[in-house]
Amino acid sequence: MPSIEAVGHRVVHVRGYKEEGTTPTPFDVVVRKDLDRYYLVMDVIDRVPGLGARGRVREAAMRDKRVEHRSYIERYGDDMPEIRDWTGPNS
Repeated sequence: MPSIEAVGHRVVHVRGYKEEGTTPTPFDVVVRKDLDRYYLVMDVIDRVPGLGARGRVREAAMRDKRVEHRSYIERYGDDMPEIRDWTGPNS
């Protein structure tokens, strides 16, 4: 690539996209906005009285899934198979 001076534009600075392996998947965007299925379960648990220890165990499992998601997507750059390959009950 020619330098800026070589093409006669000394005051121009060109910026571009820098790929750092951080392009999220659609599901990761949802996770980052706290709208994913795991977060929604945790939200329900926080709002339903009487779930007690059973709710806390499930909430911990959902937190663990979000951590697992983060690790997986950082390692493979794709969603976990259980997310990527999921189909609805009528599919």
